[in-house]
Amino acid sequence: MAQMFPASAMPNPDWWEALWPDPERTVASLGIASGMRVVDLCCGDGLFTLPIARLAAEVVAIDLDSEMLKRVRARLDAAGISNCRVVEGDAYRVAELSFGAADMVVMANTFHGVPDKARLCQGVTSALKPGGQFVVVNWHRRPREETTVLGRPRGPQVELRMTPNDVAAAVEPAGFILARIIELPPYHYGAIFQKATA
Repeated sequence: MAQMFPASAMPNPDWWEALWPDPERTVASLGIASGMRVVDLCCGDGLFTLPIARLAAEVVAIDLDSEMLKRVRARLDAAGISNCRVVEGDAYRVAELSFGAADMVVMANTFHGVPDKARLCQGVTSALKPGGQFVVVNWHRRPREETTVLGRPRGPQVELRMTPNDVAAAVEPAGFILARIIELPPYHYGAIFQKATA
């Protein structure tokens, strides 16, 4: 039976939204363009799903937690967004759950907890068009005492945090090339990979 990835449960909205006060700006920095088909993998409560749907032509939001998906749908409905399909399912099955090839798969704040990263990355490869992009948003590998929000240490335990090089080592064997790293202050980065065309 599918289970939630370790250390990847949706945080308390109070501090999570304090950490990401401008999700629209964060999403815009990932390179999503109009006309794109985007998968928001392990979308949680949809904090990033909504701004992704405002930029992209079509979005598929996938999560294992049905309660989180209700929140996603509520966000989308409140904003009058109709170009997003909300799908309950296991992230390893992304290729079959995405209903067709995507231009981009975005995975925010979850990759660190994936037990079988090779399996997940193979699934993402299969879900993407040739030349498509896999975007991994991750916490920097810093002590929790240095990643505070609302006065308290936040984020996964240090031993689970991954450097950009760690992420590249996990992702590239599945047929990806690291295109660039972007900073997402105050505590995150985005590793943007391109699916090899050959």
